[in-house]
Amino acid sequence: MGARCTGNAVRQSLGATGVWWDNAVAESLFSSLKNEFYPHHSFTTRQDARRATMRYIEVFYNRWRPHTNNDGLPPATAMANFTTRNQQLPAAA
Repeated sequence: MGARCTGNAVRQSLGATGVWWDNAVAESLFSSLKNEFYPHHSFTTRQDARRATMRYIEVFYNRWRPHTNNDGLPPATAMANFTTRNQQLPAAA
């Protein structure tokens, strides 16, 4: 498949065969949108759908919704904890 894509000047979007985690984050988000968000809302315009989707992602999904891969923490909290733990301390004078 790779040779065929290269021969037709097509760039593949996924990693090598057997690398299943490269798209896992996006698949998880899309699954949550499809199963938790969209069935409970209806929109009159595309703009309303866009705004509500962004609000869901930025407010609920990233800041409140617990994620099993983050030990039950939302992504924003897990990232803040990671950043705090991994900051380099200033050099002593």
